[in-house]
Amino acid sequence: MHSSSCFLVFWVTLFIFCFPSLSLSQPANNVTLYGDAHFRNNAISLTQEFTCLSTSSSSSSSSTSSSSSGVGRALYVYPIRFLDTTTNTTASFSCRFSFSILSSPLCPFGDGFTFLITSNADSFSHSIGYMGLPATALSPEDSFFAVEFDTSYDPSLGDINGNHIGIDVKSVISFASVDVESRGIDLKSGRQITAWIEYRDALKLIRVWAGYSQIRPTNPVLVAQVDLSKQFKEYMHVGFSAANGQGSAIHIVDRWRFKTFAPYPSMNPIDMVEQGDCFMCYPADSGNGDFRDRKTKIREMAIEFGGLAAFVFSIIAIVGVISFLLVRKKRHFGRNKEAQACPMQTNRVPTRLSLAKIKSATLGFNRNRIVGQGASATVYKGSLPSGGAVAVKRFNKVNQFECTRNPFSTEFGTMVGCLRHKNLVQLQGWCCEGTELVLVYEYLPNGSLDRILHNCSSSATLLSWEKRVNILLGVASALTYLHEECERQIIHRDVKTCNIMLDADFNAKLGDFGLAEVYEHSCISREATIPAGTMGYLAPEYVYSGVPTQKTDVYSFGVVILEVATGRRPVDNDGVVIVDWVWNQWENGKLHEAADFRLRGRFDLLEIERMLMVGLSCVHPDHEKRPTVKQAARILRGEAPLPLLPPKKPTVNIRSVLPKTSEEVMNLGGHQSPDLDDPPWLTPRSHFS
Repeated sequence: MHSSSCFLVFWVTLFIFCFPSLSLSQPANNVTLYGDAHFRNNAISLTQEFTCLSTSSSSSSSSTSSSSSGVGRALYVYPIRFLDTTTNTTASFSCRFSFSILSSPLCPFGDGFTFLITSNADSFSHSIGYMGLPATALSPEDSFFAVEFDTSYDPSLGDINGNHIGIDVKSVISFASVDVESRGIDLKSGRQITAWIEYRDALKLIRVWAGYSQIRPTNPVLVAQVDLSKQFKEYMHVGFSAANGQGSAIHIVDRWRFKTFAPYPSMNPIDMVEQGDCFMCYPADSGNGDFRDRKTKIREMAIEFGGLAAFVFSIIAIVGVISFLLVRKKRHFGRNKEAQACPMQTNRVPTRLSLAKIKSATLGFNRNRIVGQGASATVYKGSLPSGGAVAVKRFNKVNQFECTRNPFSTEFGTMVGCLRHKNLVQLQGWCCEGTELVLVYEYLPNGSLDRILHNCSSSATLLSWEKRVNILLGVASALTYLHEECERQIIHRDVKTCNIMLDADFNAKLGDFGLAEVYEHSCISREATIPAGTMGYLAPEYVYSGVPTQKTDVYSFGVVILEVATGRRPVDNDGVVIVDWVWNQWENGKLHEAADFRLRGRFDLLEIERMLMVGLSCVHPDHEKRPTVKQAARILRGEAPLPLLPPKKPTVNIRSVLPKTSEEVMNLGGHQSPDLDDPPWLTPRSHFS
């Protein structure tokens, strides 16, 4: 990245961190407002302010109230699925938002506000004291759940005081509440407070945290046992409600993140797969926790120096614009490289599509529309009226009961969770209807890297050296995101050229997450699984241990590097393994001769050797000697020194679990290693595609 580009990125990043009112999402596109609610500086103000000159000035107050209902509500524009009626499975959820309550001069505080989940978007009350909630559900079919942040004291509603948090289920009378003033929190202080709300259906437990920092406190302020599966309908509306009652206050909600979680087979009850997304988010609200915490501290420091920040902003704006214009004028190509280094993320939520619409898009799953076929699914080219060309992935038919026990659920849960990256194939829609399981992706006109690399004989479609390098860097960017930058670490487990798709400009997009494993970053140990994937791409320790790690993905990526550099398949028709063949070229001092002969020398000799050496370092038999994908990418770009490779392919001994009388040691090439003290590896039954 050029110095002028770095200069611009630095100032823009500083601006984003220091000014928390900047939002990259558009609340107007995500939220529907009711009553007095309105948008205010990219936040939501649920109520309007009116001034009480004195307690006796009822005429002024009433005139102001005539143009204001005193009640406001903001709901996410689409209903959220909370209940799978076919399996009777209830979703868990987590929510985080910031809020502040600002009082009006000479007026008592309003009622307060609630975080709300309701089956009826129109069922709010104009009654005093209810915070916009109905006194009871309007009909037996309706239901609501709310966490109230109450700033008024009404003994008739069971309030403990005028500064509490409570949990309401189908009634404004809280079944659990806590005095937050005793926890050091004043809802009436006017300061910004951040709240976290979490419900785990497996535990039937709701927990609420609150604090002045954007770092979640260790201990929740309120914990209650409640079974929301009896309250949730299949689809519910999510949002906030507030009311002023006989008082006046502005209730502002900011930085709203909401996610639902579906139970995942073989996981612990508290381990969930994300199926939601950000509704009103900021750049600092995504990424791993440590990075988020560092950015939070920077923002909090900047807020304390508000006057200085305003001055710095004006300087930043001027310098940023000048830098941007210089970069745009001098280096258009350089700007494209910056975009690669700083992948954009979106908040687009996949749409549930009807089977009728899917069939219409694919002409009834016409065989002439098939563009790909795998072990578990067939891919069709389709066309939606609203979105143009799409790739429709139709999974092999299963029973409805198996909706959560197949590659469809694995891939859907992984893709919806956090995968918003320019080098990942983007999920646009889905369908689970009858026995049909379908995922709808963006359509990529150049198909898979495997097809272009091995099945196209035309010189017009032969990948140039520059395109090959760009493709590998794109895949590296996607894997780095999965391994290090996602909220939960994702091991792809099936990195191969068939799963690397190419757009119209031959930019790489990694897809097919049917075998992906999702882990918490804090996870230390992982259980052995049945190894799955494609022979030729699998790391030796994974084949024999069944434990997927970052380094097993690195091995697969290394095979892809060698495949792209040489033009050879992982295992050719004569049974020659590409990894062994390239190691042999290295041992004989002929590494440059491994380059794809079809390129006819149209590459830099040092660059081809660098690429092949990076590939060999990634497929090192000892997983501890392999680089991370991020390190491999830096070497490919020439930003780090070449890897140190042994003169011959080293040996790593992997023991299978057999009786001592018939112990076997798997010798993986090269010279014999004297160290045989490693613990034995579990060798489970395997299946491959």
